[in-house]
Amino acid sequence: MVLIKRLLKIELPNRQSAFLWGARKTGKSTFLKNNFPDSLKFDFLKIDFFLEISKNPSILRERLLAADKKILDKPVILDEVQKVPQVLNEVHWLIENMGLKFILCGSSARKLRRGHVNLLGGRAWRFEMFPLVSAEIDKINILHVLNHGLIPAHYLQNDKESQRSLKAYIEDYLKEEIFAEGLTRNIPAFSRFLDAMGYSHGEITNYSNIARDCGVDSKTVKEYYQILVDTLLAIRVEPFKKRQSRKIITKAPKYYLFDVGVANYLRKWWIAEQKGEEFGKALEHFILMEIVAYRSYREKDFEINFWRTKTGLEVDFILAGGQVSIEVKGSGRIDPGDFYPSEAFVKEYFPKKSLIVCNEKNRRIHGSIEVIPWRDFLAELWSGSII
Repeated sequence: MVLIKRLLKIELPNRQSAFLWGARKTGKSTFLKNNFPDSLKFDFLKIDFFLEISKNPSILRERLLAADKKILDKPVILDEVQKVPQVLNEVHWLIENMGLKFILCGSSARKLRRGHVNLLGGRAWRFEMFPLVSAEIDKINILHVLNHGLIPAHYLQNDKESQRSLKAYIEDYLKEEIFAEGLTRNIPAFSRFLDAMGYSHGEITNYSNIARDCGVDSKTVKEYYQILVDTLLAIRVEPFKKRQSRKIITKAPKYYLFDVGVANYLRKWWIAEQKGEEFGKALEHFILMEIVAYRSYREKDFEINFWRTKTGLEVDFILAGGQVSIEVKGSGRIDPGDFYPSEAFVKEYFPKKSLIVCNEKNRRIHGSIEVIPWRDFLAELWSGSII
């Protein structure tokens, strides 16, 4: 078994608990097992335990009251905690009255928030686990990453195995788990929505067009997107609107799935070479997820937006309110026309850095814009040099 050391760090002072959220199979349980080997663990995926605690949540308190005091110096781990929301009242009592600390692990806080359950009133810090990132991998084969994705199990499989696993992930998790959690009741419409998301992935979202394809109204489509965001299966990127202008798009967002392999399977893409539109779009998605994970793991607080004019000029990612602009290109040669969108943004907003991340072999500077190979960009991102 290959053990990949993860970048996430959870260090809890006395009496401090934590939520650890992340999509299914991103490696949360393995991370907790490796980093908290001496902790008591309760897993709500085990049906007998799930049924027992569902009927009587106080049993958890009774078990912990009887536990060895030495083991209770370690955080108590509750896995898939969203399946039994009522247990959080017991957790709250144990934190307040016994000084215990917990790591509460799950794939979504949506069900908890919608049920107005006890989220511990700030007594638990929030952490998130993402699929693998470049800084956790020795040597990146970019085509392997884009086709397999970075969910650990999928990344480590061969081509045939990973495609089977991606199919199962979409059919058994993206669809069935969402239905099982009661997050939506219209199974056929949501299935059509996922198919429609394939062709709109990473593009400016037209809710009306997708609603027409799914046979539902725009309000329902917006709710479907919100389900994906709340369950950590997608992220929403809003347009950059530092100043009001009739020349730029300021309302419609973009959505990206949490894993490049899942997205490419949904789009029925198999990327065979490092060129072309599909490679460029997939590379853009990969770079975005690296930025998102970096922001979380390094505990940075900056916005990620995109910028597009009504004439069609577009910069993929604007960070920290305009401090950094990033355009991602899959080509191995950046031509003069490729600089126009970044040049337009620089002229309007004067970012501290303007980058074109691409497949060129060597970095160079074109006016105020730096052309940087994607490998160099990733190394500098995780070293803290980009932002």
